Amino acid sequence: MSSSGPRGQSNGTSGLLSHDVIHGLDITVGLGLDRQVPADRLRTVVDGAGPKHVKYFGVDLDGVELHATDMDWTFGSGEPLYGTGQDLLLVLCGRRLAPGRLRGDAGYRFSGEPGQEASSEPG
Repeated sequence: MSSSGPRGQSNGTSGLLSHDVIHGLDITVGLGLDRQVPADRLRTVVDGAGPKHVKYFGVDLDGVELHATDMDWTFGSGEPLYGTGQDLLLVLCGRRLAPGRLRGDAGYRFSGEPGQEASSEPG
């Protein structure tokens, strides 16, 4: 009998790997370190991401399609948002990134960069 965790992944090896990769990025990105997750590990984690993952973290990806610039991976549908696979994984997990790490009109939603929200202000 297999069981699934709240992130839609099995509670086995892939679930443990997800925790290791995501929380490792939380630490290294937060400290400004340039850590590169090995490609095979990142692939396993992003391929395990799905709608349950997004719902669990409460991420609003409405109208946004994530496009990794360093690997063949997309997620969602809508206006393209570009970034490295590991940065987009952090977006999926509800983390905010420093300005300049994402490219696309919706980047401000996930990084706090000035963007289209300024267009709603009178001016």
